[in-house]
Amino acid sequence: MDDVAKSEFGQFLISRRARLTPSDVGLPDSGRRRTPGLRREEVAAIAGVSVDYLARLEQGRDTNPSAAILMALGKALQLDEADRNHFGWLALKADPKSECSASPPAQEQLSAPIAAVLDSMNPVPAFVLGRQMNLLGWNPAWEEFAEPLGLFDSEAHNNIAVFTFAVPAARKAWRDWDNEADVYTSRLRSAMTRWPDDDDVAHTIGRLKQFPEFMKRWDAHVVDAKPAGTLRVAHPHRGNVDIAYETLEMTGQSLVVWLTERGAVRAPRLRLIEGRASSD
Repeated sequence: MDDVAKSEFGQFLISRRARLTPSDVGLPDSGRRRTPGLRREEVAAIAGVSVDYLARLEQGRDTNPSAAILMALGKALQLDEADRNHFGWLALKADPKSECSASPPAQEQLSAPIAAVLDSMNPVPAFVLGRQMNLLGWNPAWEEFAEPLGLFDSEAHNNIAVFTFAVPAARKAWRDWDNEADVYTSRLRSAMTRWPDDDDVAHTIGRLKQFPEFMKRWDAHVVDAKPAGTLRVAHPHRGNVDIAYETLEMTGQSLVVWLTERGAVRAPRLRLIEGRASSD
C-alpha cells in the first residue's frame, strides 16, 4: 500500500475528529482548544482503543485495523452511512495485504451494451459518466438540454466536475451550486480511493485543486453518497427545472437518465437515474 492511501486513511480520521465537539459526545467542555474538534485521547477513550494506537492510525504507521476497531471508531466519530462506506474503502486500500489495493484501473470507455441503451432511449435525455466525471457519451435529447447550460464549452473539457468549478456558467446553471460542488468533489474522492492508479482521475483532481472552493471541500473530505436527491437547474430556455434522481449501481459505466413528465409544458419536472460504476 502506498503512502497516498496511508495518508488518506489518517486524514479522514483527523477530519472527522475535527468535526465533533465535546457536547456532541456527552463530554464536558473544558474551554478553549488549540485546534477544533475532539482531542485524540477523547476519541480513543470513546472507541476503547489506546491513544498510541489511534495516533499510529492517523499517522499511517498502522494500516491494518480490524473490523471491530473500524466499527468502534465509526461509532465514536458518529459517521453516517456514506462516511462508513468511504471509511471501509479507505481501510481496504490501506491494508498492504489487500489484493484490491494493487488492482489496475478498469478501462475507461463506453461499453457497447450501454451505448445501445443510450441510443435507444432517445428522445428521453440520457448520458454516460466515467470515473473522473467525464462525459463518455450522450444522446441528442440530452445534448439539446445540456448544450445551452455550457456543458460542452471548451472550458469544461466534457467533464461535469470541471464544468461545475471552472466554468462561470455553472453558477447560474446549478441553482444549488454548493450541493453540486459537494457531490462532484465526493465522487472524485471516491474514484481516487477505488482507482488510486488511474492517471486520468488524478489529472482531473489536480486540475481542480487550483480552485479554492474545490480545495475547501477536498481538504474537508466531503463524502456524499446519497442514493437520491434533487438537481435544481436554471435552464435558459425551460426556466427553473427540478430533477429528482436516484442512484443505481451498474457494472462498468454510469448511465444517467432524465425523464420528463408527459404533457408538461413549462419547466417540466425531470427524474434523474444514475447508475455509477461499481467494478473495481
